[in-house]
Amino acid sequence: MRKLNAAVVGATGIAGQQFLAALDGHPLFEVTAVAASQRSAGKHYLDAIRTPAGAVQWFCRESLPESCIGLRVEDAAAFDSTQVDIVFAALESEAARELEPRYARHVPVISTASAFRMEGDVPILVPGVNPGHIPLIRSMQQRRGWKGFVAPNPNCTAVGLVITLAPLQEAFGIRSVLVTSMQAVSGAGRAPGVVGLDIIDNVVPHISKEEAKVEAETRKVLGTLTDAGIAPAEFPVSATCTRVPVLEGHTECVNVSLRRPARPAEVKEAFVSFGREFTELRHHSSPRRMITVLEDTFRPQPRLDRDNEDGMTTTVGRLRECPVLPDGIKYVLVSHNTRMGAAKGAVLMAEELIRQGYIP
Repeated sequence: MRKLNAAVVGATGIAGQQFLAALDGHPLFEVTAVAASQRSAGKHYLDAIRTPAGAVQWFCRESLPESCIGLRVEDAAAFDSTQVDIVFAALESEAARELEPRYARHVPVISTASAFRMEGDVPILVPGVNPGHIPLIRSMQQRRGWKGFVAPNPNCTAVGLVITLAPLQEAFGIRSVLVTSMQAVSGAGRAPGVVGLDIIDNVVPHISKEEAKVEAETRKVLGTLTDAGIAPAEFPVSATCTRVPVLEGHTECVNVSLRRPARPAEVKEAFVSFGREFTELRHHSSPRRMITVLEDTFRPQPRLDRDNEDGMTTTVGRLRECPVLPDGIKYVLVSHNTRMGAAKGAVLMAEELIRQGYIP
């Protein structure tokens, strides 16, 4: 099988750079085009991420791929998607709303943006969690007259949450969910709002629009596909989202009221066994385990656990009963917000869509 020619749009930002890192040496995709805002257009990629002082703003721990250094950055607003087989889009929501449909007329668009997540004919896809929603792609293509489609992943905070809620929903049912997030600054990118003097020695108790996204997207991801679209999961989700001085890795404290009582040992087994059918497919970007459970009561910690399985497993600890909620359990999770929660998780989803024949 030949490699598919891939474009990364929004390639100079943090999520775009994570796409480039995840796609470097990939057996199925080859990055042949990069695009970004007009101010970067026309420059070689290395020059586009270089500051006037000469510093190279490459965020990833991996080295900048040699194959990308000399690529000329195209203007995202004028990018011709017919020159590639697939677009990986890491755009701000407003730009995504305008540009992603243009690209999707011709090719699949795998997106980290929120622009289309809550559209009725657009599934929010999480690898191994909601495969039953994938057929909605065909309805999207028919309704919109696109040859391609838009497949967004969820808000990065929702990713670890839905991965851990899915096995609980399946095994015990869920009445309600309370979650408090402590989110890494990389989730804000380099956009204004979380500058150094705001976050050092501090916790910012509000992230604009984040809580509503987590609450709505979680219920959609864990909903049921019907003839009328996706019916959201019936249980309510209440989220409090905060920003903390951690570089990468979102930590979340989760309290769940189950419909059927379960001991922590039963919940642990549900976590450990979840997603085996998917991980046994051995996709290039897949973790060996969707969820890793730790017994150490001082774990998980973002600095120690965000990179477990290259940031692609959700790490859970402090699993115990909740004495407040009916049939309640509670736990702490760490999820890598720019890997499984963004670019590499989106690449993994693309690998599965190739397997299922949605990406030619």
